[in-house]
This record gives sequence, C-alpha cells and structure tokens, in this order.
Amino acid sequence: MNDIEKWFKKHQGRRIIKQSNYLNIYEKFFSRFRRLKPSVLEIGVCHGGSLELWKDFFGEGSCINGIDINPKCKEAESDQISVFIGDQTDLVFLDQVISDTGSPDIIIDDGGHTMNQQITTFNHLFPKLNNGGIYVCEDLHTSYFSKNYKGGFRRKGTFIEHAKSLVDQIHHHYIDKGTSVIPQFQQDIMSVHFYDSLCVIEKSKCAKPKSITSGELEIEEMKRISALRHPRKWFKSKLHN
Repeated sequence: MNDIEKWFKKHQGRRIIKQSNYLNIYEKFFSRFRRLKPSVLEIGVCHGGSLELWKDFFGEGSCINGIDINPKCKEAESDQISVFIGDQTDLVFLDQVISDTGSPDIIIDDGGHTMNQQITTFNHLFPKLNNGGIYVCEDLHTSYFSKNYKGGFRRKGTFIEHAKSLVDQIHHHYIDKGTSVIPQFQQDIMSVHFYDSLCVIEKSKCAKPKSITSGELEIEEMKRISALRHPRKWFKSKLHN
C-alpha cells in the first residue's frame, strides 16, 4: 500500500471522492515533487478533501490552490490552501488565478468534466505550467457519455480525442510543416499517459532526439539496410573509407 492509499484509508477530514485506480497513478507521478515544495492547482474543490490530501502529501512549504464555481467551497481554505471562485472556462479568471498564485507545477482538472471545460482549460493552462510539470485530467469516461457531457465513442470534440492528437504533437519534429501546424505550447509535451478515466501529460522542452551509436562490430546485411534508411550517412562513410 502506497502513501496516498494509506492516507486515503485513515483520512477523517473533508470528504474526498476519487476513482480507486487514481491513487497508484498519483503516487507514481507525484512522488518526485514531494521534496520540491510544489505549487498545485486543482480545478474542482467539491468538499475540499483532495486539497487536504495534496497538502499532507507534499508537506510543509507546498502551495495548494483550488478552483470551484461554488462560493461555499471557500470553506475549504486553511493554512497552505487557497480557494478561488470562478468558472474554469473563464480565461480572464484563470489568468488572474495564475497571476495571484504563480505558475503551478501540477494541475489537476477534476472540474465540470464537460468537453468544452476540459479542452478549454487544458489549452489555456498547459502553457502556464512550469517546465517539468504535470497536467492531469480526471474522469475521462465522460468523453463517452452523450447525455449531459456531449461525448460519444470516437466523437470529435471530446477530450479523449483531443488527448489522442497530442501523440502526433509529441512527434512534431517529423511532421511536414506544410501538412500540419502544431501550436508552439504543445511542442513542450514530453509524454502522454492514458489510464482508465484519466490522462497524465508531462511537460518538458524537448529537442529532437539524435541517433547515437556505440560499438564497432557490424553485420554486413544490417549495414545495407541502414544505408537504405540513411543513404546520406552511408555515402559519407564511403568517402572517408
């Protein structure tokens, strides 16, 4: 049992509601931040229990901020925890929150779960995330719910489909510039991880990987295959030999 599971089991404070599989995922991705006193922004305060979780997990010196549209959620404020009241699709409001709190290291969208809310919030807040940070979007099963959430299996405009497109954007180095235009901020996506109802997106400024070689012995047939893949390199090697 990991630390978050232990906390969840013994917690007696404000109510917290999460999918059971989230706890291991959070432990996996968030553990490296524990000694860094991170700034965490969670959208969707509800009863305030998850804000207490992040405060306890990341410890003294961390800064925990929540966003909710319900004014009563201000009751969840305490030492190290601040709550901002507003709509997650209100870009002016989001900018004001970032101005007041600084750029976050971790963003968790557990807000309204509609397609517009999830996509609008991600597109606007991901650029505000610190380099090396993590963006999490929860409860993605709503991408498959037509009623109330405007989702549907492989339906365009769902967050699931939007997140799938990020895989192409990780590989923007190889895409013909005349074919696809990748937003500058999405060129900082290092990885996208899908789990049941949850997506984790890691941010890092990534240069195009370089091919590296080690060792001397070669298989002749493989040299010919490599020449087909990299004819320019093969031609240069012949000139030097």
